[in-house]
Amino acid sequence: MRCMQAPDPLHRRGVAAVWLATFVWAWGPVFVKWSSLSGPTFAMCRLLIGVAISGVVIAIMRRPLSIEMLRASAPGGVLFAVDIGLSFTAVKRTTIADVALITALAPVAIMLVSAYRLHERVTLRSWLLVAASFVGVVIVVLASAGQPSWSLGGDLLAMVGIVTWSSYWFFSRHVRDRVDPFVYFASVQLVAALVMTPFAIAVEGVPTAITSRDVVALVTVALISGFIGHTLVIWSHRHVASWLSALITQVSPVITVMLAWLILGEALSLSAALGSLLAVGATMAVIALDARERRNVPEFL
Repeated sequence: MRCMQAPDPLHRRGVAAVWLATFVWAWGPVFVKWSSLSGPTFAMCRLLIGVAISGVVIAIMRRPLSIEMLRASAPGGVLFAVDIGLSFTAVKRTTIADVALITALAPVAIMLVSAYRLHERVTLRSWLLVAASFVGVVIVVLASAGQPSWSLGGDLLAMVGIVTWSSYWFFSRHVRDRVDPFVYFASVQLVAALVMTPFAIAVEGVPTAITSRDVVALVTVALISGFIGHTLVIWSHRHVASWLSALITQVSPVITVMLAWLILGEALSLSAALGSLLAVGATMAVIALDARERRNVPEFL
């Protein structure tokens, strides 16, 4: 008889953690656009605030930060610094809809790599629903595009961000099996701050006119989208397959476009609303199928 691995009892919590992270991540581009700071300056300040938040948390939890941990997390920190620098600058230079369309390709890339390199099983029905979800994302962002703030340079930065985000995702998944998520993300943010700070100052200079709006945006992105969102996903890596996590996060651009419509006044057409329903519906269908398959798999065959 063939022995199969017992289902992970924390899988449902892992999926819930990814969903919560997806929602809080969706607020990030909106607050970046709302702020008056440039992309590199916003990234620098957000990382410095993030270092302070993570430092307080690991101090309260009495989880020390070691040189060995910093060394092990250094590649992730460099990738994270480059990624948020690119994404924040892209949001400032072009429309949120365009950035959302391009970054929606990153979860697709993660799913492809997960299926063929990590040997994570994805059924044909799931692939079809993945395609439907991606089509819904494309409908949303294309229906919201065409605004005067479009920029080819911003779109190119977002395209490069697909590579940096996917690389950071897989590196974090690899490291997660060996480290505490809070200590790991604290290390990542510290390394990222050390990388981004000199770059931002060299390019934009020392910020001298930070408004109260900027402070609200920075703290919100650093605490909610940054610390809470990333820590949830890092924790979930052990309990949720990469392809499923990536699929869930693909809904984030849809939420971002909806928030941009509500908060920033960007246009939202009927086709965009229908596309969002398609994306969310297909994603929920995949999750429901995954949950049913897990319930039907016995611990031992």
